[in-house]
Amino acid sequence: MTTPELAFNLIHRVNVGDSLTRTAARTPETVALVDSSRSLTYAEFNRWVNRLANALLHRGFAAGDALGLASGNSVEFLVTYYACAKIGAVCVPINLGWRVEEVAYVLEHSGARGLVVSEALAERMVSAVTTLPSVAEVIVVGDPTGARALLGTLPVTAFADVLAAGSDAEPEVVVDDRAALTYLYTSGTTSFPKGVIGNHTAIHVESLMMALEGRFAADDRFVAMMPMFHTAQLNCHCTPAVVVGATIHIEPGFDPARLLHLIEAEGITQIFGIPMMYRALLDHPDRPSTDLSTLRRALYAMAPMPEATLRECLEVFGCGFYLLFGQTEMSPTTTIFRPEHQLSHNGAAGTPTANVHVAIMADDGAMLPQGETGEIVYRGPQTMTAYLKDEKATDEAFRHGWFHSGDLGHFDTDGLLWFTDRSKDVIKTGGENVASIEVEKAVYAACPQVAEVAVVGLPHARWSEAVTAVVVAKPGEQIDEVAVITAVKGVLDSYKAPKSVIVVTELPRTSTGKIQKNLVRDTFRDHYTPSPHTA
Repeated sequence: MTTPELAFNLIHRVNVGDSLTRTAARTPETVALVDSSRSLTYAEFNRWVNRLANALLHRGFAAGDALGLASGNSVEFLVTYYACAKIGAVCVPINLGWRVEEVAYVLEHSGARGLVVSEALAERMVSAVTTLPSVAEVIVVGDPTGARALLGTLPVTAFADVLAAGSDAEPEVVVDDRAALTYLYTSGTTSFPKGVIGNHTAIHVESLMMALEGRFAADDRFVAMMPMFHTAQLNCHCTPAVVVGATIHIEPGFDPARLLHLIEAEGITQIFGIPMMYRALLDHPDRPSTDLSTLRRALYAMAPMPEATLRECLEVFGCGFYLLFGQTEMSPTTTIFRPEHQLSHNGAAGTPTANVHVAIMADDGAMLPQGETGEIVYRGPQTMTAYLKDEKATDEAFRHGWFHSGDLGHFDTDGLLWFTDRSKDVIKTGGENVASIEVEKAVYAACPQVAEVAVVGLPHARWSEAVTAVVVAKPGEQIDEVAVITAVKGVLDSYKAPKSVIVVTELPRTSTGKIQKNLVRDTFRDHYTPSPHTA
């Protein structure tokens, strides 16, 4: 029986799951999801979600309960996410780059009542689950036999069997507009990650904003190749695609040959990656013979695109390029570096999105005028609810009535935001502050032999921190360390130039492709001892 409270909620609420319900009702036969062997229409996708949602309710899950999700990109990942949304459960995606102890921490900290895990990951996750009394059951995507043997008395069920037991009917559960939808844990550098509470309003508004700002349409065909456990792929691309009724081609990861084939064979209209992926596409031998004419948008994130690479991309791909800037706590997009600014303002972070108020703040909470550098702060409905079980960190992030990003930047006279650096990545050398990103841009501009660079400050007896460039050479190229330093001194003040250049074969990255500067610093911490280099 539908109570007045439930009726009011179902009619008026903001719920990410309802966006799928509406799209399935509007365009039931449109293809929603495609992977290597399956294709689901929106009607079929919605039925899968309803079956899982109702099965979870039958198994005792209630609004507010947390469900861990350890899976690569898959149909089942999105089905689980939307099923949680419809019943008010909280989805806790597991970063597949985490160590076992980090997984155990996140499952315990989130109070996860259960875990959905792919068969390939089940053995790895067992040691994280067996010590946690809160995890009452495990649902395995694939064959559960191995997990059953490893988990003993803990209930283990096949995902397919759970689906088969559920009803197709739309689940009817009261879910508040600001109820938690996800606990997304940000990567920790010196401690365990913090849980970011993402709520239905924040993520639904982000989805609508991305569809509006990117002009997403029902006839779009997206590729989802970045990890779905990361907010950028999940909430900048997948949820907006569902809102407009576009088709999502699900890929397990980035394979340049596979992606080029997919673009031509399926008429892909939108791709999303990081700059190194676009470089790999440009350099791939199949690229010159691939028809890329269906592309409308190419989105990138994590880092600005080197100008030479960007110019080549614009010529080769022939579509609009967009840089997305933001963070998990903002669901995540706060500014977009739009196609019309890519060459005229190369290196900027873009202009604020429709839902986010962006400002620059001094340490004392005063707002800074155009041109002055300070901390980038935000207000808007996309902001996280809080850090889970961390009132101190939440209060610190929300001080002065704004969300504090931890990023430094300024606005120029054209209204574009320029990202200076993460506050923790600013290098304090010889009494001066140096933005690592400024030096990185100079290295790219001055040294075409460099494929990738991470600039960090390393302990130094004279300089306190020495500006240091850790570089990867392009295939077949050699790096002359002295020449790099000389070239950078030609475009930057001498004190900003690297004191040393370290050549490596690769840079450490997170599972989403972001360079881990903390690991770079740790690896080369003793580079300048016992004989400091003062070039």
